[in-house]
Amino acid sequence: MRRDVLGSALAVGLLAAACAPASRLPALSQNDIEAETRLQQIAHIRKYYSELHRVDTIAFRIRTANRADCHGWESAQIGLHAATPQSLPSRYRSYSREALDLTWARPTVISVVEGSPAAGAGITIGDQIIALNGELIPVTGTAGWMAGWLKHHGAKPLQANLRRDGVDRTVTITPVMGCAIPIVYMADATIDAATDGDRIIIHSGMVMLAKSDAQLAHIIGHELAHANLGHLDKRLVNTVAGWVGGTLIDAGFLSGGISTGGAFRKEFAKAGARAFSVNFEREADYVGAYYAARAGYDMAGAEEFWRELGLAHPDSIRFARTHPITAVRFLQLKKVAAEIADKRGRNLPLMPELKSPYSHEAPRQSFSNSGNGL
Repeated sequence: MRRDVLGSALAVGLLAAACAPASRLPALSQNDIEAETRLQQIAHIRKYYSELHRVDTIAFRIRTANRADCHGWESAQIGLHAATPQSLPSRYRSYSREALDLTWARPTVISVVEGSPAAGAGITIGDQIIALNGELIPVTGTAGWMAGWLKHHGAKPLQANLRRDGVDRTVTITPVMGCAIPIVYMADATIDAATDGDRIIIHSGMVMLAKSDAQLAHIIGHELAHANLGHLDKRLVNTVAGWVGGTLIDAGFLSGGISTGGAFRKEFAKAGARAFSVNFEREADYVGAYYAARAGYDMAGAEEFWRELGLAHPDSIRFARTHPITAVRFLQLKKVAAEIADKRGRNLPLMPELKSPYSHEAPRQSFSNSGNGL
């Protein structure tokens, strides 16, 4: 006990003797700090949903323009995002009502894609959307419920009950079909995009780096191409092949009385996973550019994105183990943009030049790019 007391006293003495700032700092009111914190939180959520609207708009066009390549994994879409404070992430709830002008009682439309079925029906930001075909829209899990409802009911025209400025009205919306893969937008500075086959994940750092909508469309198209081209399954086959080869070598050494501890199995499996990885990325860049072009984006100049990425990640200019270097990606996209422009000029279908044609009867595959980035 005495040693503990002496140790605590010594620690206090050392802290008292430690160096401290020499400036006379201005006093800050706790109320002022809390008020400024709230202002910054409100600004952040407004910025986040403004960026999400951009992502949703581009993703809607990509998904609907390329539905044939999603091999039947489709769902009905109307191009609308609605929310309540309680349906948003908990960290936003205390100030989302003020930031986005939401109500707790009914979902409020916070994003409408231009040219979408929702926009065509006259729905605008700020409308309260109450029911679809008479079914009340829940105030929790709003976005997920609406997506599930549309997936179940398909492209049949629906009746949406709205309230605008206290006046109730009913509009008819005719959904369109598109690839069912959703977009998850992550608010952080990471310059990355990925897909696990069930969703596409985009970080805000990537969106900020994409100066034009065509560049962002290329990013989304790239991830959709990974999923549609079955790159994950191909990588899995390569990994298994490497694992089997390494296991045979380990067994050979073991038969001679030498244990490798599975070293060859592990290393060959890693090598298999990396096999053709760079070419898979180049193929996703190539097909993704066509996906963006089909959605109406002009790809001329979109290659500048790769120069921006090189500035943000200088190592990618000269070296990349699983991805092409940025010089290769810049030059390839420039050539692909010219290829697409030539086909448009000759009124040819915007079909990528693949070694084998698309098989729309083939099962939709998936690709996981987590940890490696775009």
